[in-house]
Amino acid sequence: MNKKLKLMTTMAAISVMVLGIFSGCAKGKEEKASSDYTIKIGYYNCDHMTAGPIAKSAGIYEKMGLKVDMTGNGKVPQAMSAGQMDAGYISISGALNSPKNNVPLVLGANNHEGGSYYLVVSNDVKDPKNLLGKTLGIGSKPQEDLSWQTISKSLSISQEGKDYDAINMNSDKDAYLALKSGQIKGYTACDPWASMAEYENTGKIMYEYKGPDNKPGICCAFTLNKNFISEHKDLAEKLVKAHVEAVKYMYEHPVKSAKIFAETYMVPEEVALMTIYKKTAEIGRTITWEVKPDNIRREIKARQEVGSIDGNVKYEDIIDKDFLESVKVDNFDDFIKDKVEKNFPLGMKYEDWKVKATEIDK
Repeated sequence: MNKKLKLMTTMAAISVMVLGIFSGCAKGKEEKASSDYTIKIGYYNCDHMTAGPIAKSAGIYEKMGLKVDMTGNGKVPQAMSAGQMDAGYISISGALNSPKNNVPLVLGANNHEGGSYYLVVSNDVKDPKNLLGKTLGIGSKPQEDLSWQTISKSLSISQEGKDYDAINMNSDKDAYLALKSGQIKGYTACDPWASMAEYENTGKIMYEYKGPDNKPGICCAFTLNKNFISEHKDLAEKLVKAHVEAVKYMYEHPVKSAKIFAETYMVPEEVALMTIYKKTAEIGRTITWEVKPDNIRREIKARQEVGSIDGNVKYEDIIDKDFLESVKVDNFDDFIKDKVEKNFPLGMKYEDWKVKATEIDK
């Protein structure tokens, strides 16, 4: 080999080594940054969001090496919708309106399929028409809300907010407390705030909303900030997997989950148990991580028809197909078949379910 060729070969080898060193340093810094990063996650006090506090309290985040700062209150949907959190459990309406608000949100996983949303009224309301003119926690523009449109139509009462003293509530819990103290005559909410009213005999469920045209849609979702995915893809993938494990935990350990639920939402354990039973065994397997395109498209169409979301939003605006495919998670139906059905068959009576659940988690 002549001297010139030998020198060029040597220089090339050194270049590869130097690049390798710098590449390794960059990779090391990136890994350190991810491992040191504290993920900001939000949820609010609705049973559809329970996977979040379960992942925290059951040690799932810790087991996966995730550092998490979790916030649970009525302002979380707004904070997530404003892009102030890395991830959050929010209503599908907030997620679907995020493109219009220039907030970079996408679905990381499903969270709750269907409606399971209730109109709760005080015990002295004997007829739906008694609600006309009364103060209700149904939002200031209920006519633009898909669930209220369905509820009011089914009960043959006005959809228009002007026909009620329709007000916004900070949270479902605030609505429940307002009914309990006599400040309002009714409200719409998810559980446990419907079950709590009946448990304490301070109100009753007048109607249950189950989804667009009584078909499954997507009520709430586990959403991720696109910037978080871009900057910490490894953490984003782990976070989705942690969500999946939390949902599994709810199905396989309902009593332990109910204890976390009760402590988080400050309700009696019996209310927490009844709520988990409804979502995992009675009305269906509505707590799920599976993203079903048809259900999401049905939800988008129905909400656009009532004007509650931007008419231009598309399925692709909130779904990052490449990211979802990169996160390898178990098939939900296979999980139910292999791990849940033998202990908790669908439609199992509450008393039998509770006995089996207590036996498993004793």
